[in-house]
Amino acid sequence: MNKKKSILESNVLYTIIAIIAGFLIGAVFLIIAGISPAVAYGKLINSVFSKPKYLVWTLTYASPLIFTGLSVAFSFRTGVFNIGAEGQFVVGALTACVLGILVDLPVWLHVPLCVIAAAAAGCIWSLAVGILKVKRGIHEVLSFIMFNWIAFYLSNYVVNLPAIHKDGGEATKDVLESSRILFPEGIRSLLDCSAANWGIVMAVLAAILIWIVIEKTTLGYKLKAVGFNSSSALYAGINADGSVLTALGISGALAGLGGAVQILGMSGRLSQFAGQEGFGFEGITVALIGSSSPIGCIFSGLFYGAMKYGGSKLSIVKAPAEVVDIIMGCVILFIAVSQVFRILFRSIGKKKEGN
Repeated sequence: MNKKKSILESNVLYTIIAIIAGFLIGAVFLIIAGISPAVAYGKLINSVFSKPKYLVWTLTYASPLIFTGLSVAFSFRTGVFNIGAEGQFVVGALTACVLGILVDLPVWLHVPLCVIAAAAAGCIWSLAVGILKVKRGIHEVLSFIMFNWIAFYLSNYVVNLPAIHKDGGEATKDVLESSRILFPEGIRSLLDCSAANWGIVMAVLAAILIWIVIEKTTLGYKLKAVGFNSSSALYAGINADGSVLTALGISGALAGLGGAVQILGMSGRLSQFAGQEGFGFEGITVALIGSSSPIGCIFSGLFYGAMKYGGSKLSIVKAPAEVVDIIMGCVILFIAVSQVFRILFRSIGKKKEGN
């Protein structure tokens, strides 16, 4: 009975159910659109697993998503809601891009400079909201929404500055090769992926480090204590305001790193935005699918990366790429209501025990 009860309480079970439900609802929409779900899903799976280079592209797509997922998951675990990962991602990408263009250094200095500066930019952007929260009592969700748009327009302004703008386009110049985090050319040729980079390695190492911080350190205990009950934590002598700022600073740094990985690893330049790219909001999805676990974010980020890359190939079978958004939206919906199923299963279990 205890084993059965633990299975019914497992987050993994409800995540799997949510994913299956998401694909089933996506199939319904495909049928309505006159497209065979078997053909569309077959192409989706084939586009990820049929060739080694597709798997490498999936890892490349997943890397920034793991970082933004970690950013949101860390804030969830410590009692704050970082809906501002999008803005932190953007300022991190912007900082890495500007330094990648304007600063000419040896690769062993240039890459760390761009990466550290991007993390610092994301951290500062998030801390500004944290200060508004602890000093003025302004809810972080409201501030983060505004800061996302400030980052959006700031990025578009900087992209068009003469020093970094590329003539005849709506993007910056390419960052210098010394700032790129690409694998050596021989490895990229072997993998048949021009954008294969160290981002996935950085993301996995970051996830492991964040797991250690949360689960194995005094800092992690304090941050979780404030997240669970700030009044009790304050009574125990923990500086609640300081913990909130620490949590938001680390969370922002992770999102900023995601922006650096995207620019220095995959795109190589920053384009003028027509709308928000959504990496930060997709990070919320990654965090929820991963149950706000740093290790879970690795697997959920890989899943989302596979869906994004595979979904980009659906046009080949004349299926709309938006079906991926429908599936992911449904997955989040079912994860959000999973608590209802937990309560239902508990009540059924209690009735059986009573009989």
